[in-house]
Amino acid sequence: MEPMIRATMLHGYFQVARRHGLNPLALLRDVGLDADVLVHPEHRMSAAAGCRLLEISAERAGCPTFALEMAAGRQAQDIGAVGLLLANRRTLRDALLTAVHYRHVLNDALGIYLEFEGEMVAIRAEVISDAPRQTRQATELGLAVLARISAALLGPQWEPHSVNFTHAAPADTGPHVSFFGCPVDFDSEINGIFCKAALLDLPNPTADGELARYAETLVKPLDDAVPESVALEVRKILTFLLPLGQASVSDVAEALHKSRRTLQRQLQAEGLDYLSLLDEVRHDHVVQHLAHTRHSIGRVAELLGFSRQASFTHWFVERFGMTPRAWRARPEASEGQR
Repeated sequence: MEPMIRATMLHGYFQVARRHGLNPLALLRDVGLDADVLVHPEHRMSAAAGCRLLEISAERAGCPTFALEMAAGRQAQDIGAVGLLLANRRTLRDALLTAVHYRHVLNDALGIYLEFEGEMVAIRAEVISDAPRQTRQATELGLAVLARISAALLGPQWEPHSVNFTHAAPADTGPHVSFFGCPVDFDSEINGIFCKAALLDLPNPTADGELARYAETLVKPLDDAVPESVALEVRKILTFLLPLGQASVSDVAEALHKSRRTLQRQLQAEGLDYLSLLDEVRHDHVVQHLAHTRHSIGRVAELLGFSRQASFTHWFVERFGMTPRAWRARPEASEGQR
């Protein structure tokens, strides 16, 4: 199933596009979208088309912070009933888990995962679409919205340690640092916000239990109406688990709260299997990892879940007709990251 997003995820697009002298209607047509999709907040549209729209708009505007400008004026309520529910959860942890639970209503293409290490937590976010190399702006928008929601819930108590992006840094990183209010690390191994784990359980002083219950009555029917794609959920969780070396079919099944047999049966019903999805996710990410020369070939192998570099090299040669080292040596190899 093709990943879909709700029109509310592009809230503010028209205003930012026009601010930069762009014709938003023409750009929508260029990526195959009708202008009506942004008029109806609950309308669902192709995530790949949404990603292309943001990339093309940022490029033509000469504005690497296009997505951040869209997020700057965002409030949780701008993403509809789900936003109202998130804004009234008791803690940031509750809000993030709610976002994961209602991911089909919020944004099929955005995966959210909490990765704990000691006293720190990484609030990871990855965009899964059929345009894997065109997600820079969409990724920044996703993390920017998460940061805005976190700040709204915790107020001055929200103090992120850093924000990390896997893509390369723009010429001027000042706007990113100013937006997130913390150091921003580009060419990183993950996309995510690092903060103290204790922040997840601080009380939200503006939480209203009655409003939260009301919002949930609005969201649940929307969630029930969206068909679930197990294959898409497997792709998301593999993106998070591969760098941890925990991406066996049993690991994935456990993360999705299913038995291994149930997961395999549901994938078969969609005409797919675990190994083909594993190969697809690796293929989607390998070029991005290799384009970052700060990652050694061995480290790229680890990020893709290979226990041995030789196994990774064999896999890569079968698919690209050359070794990872030879691919990286080509002048055009890093074009996708510029």
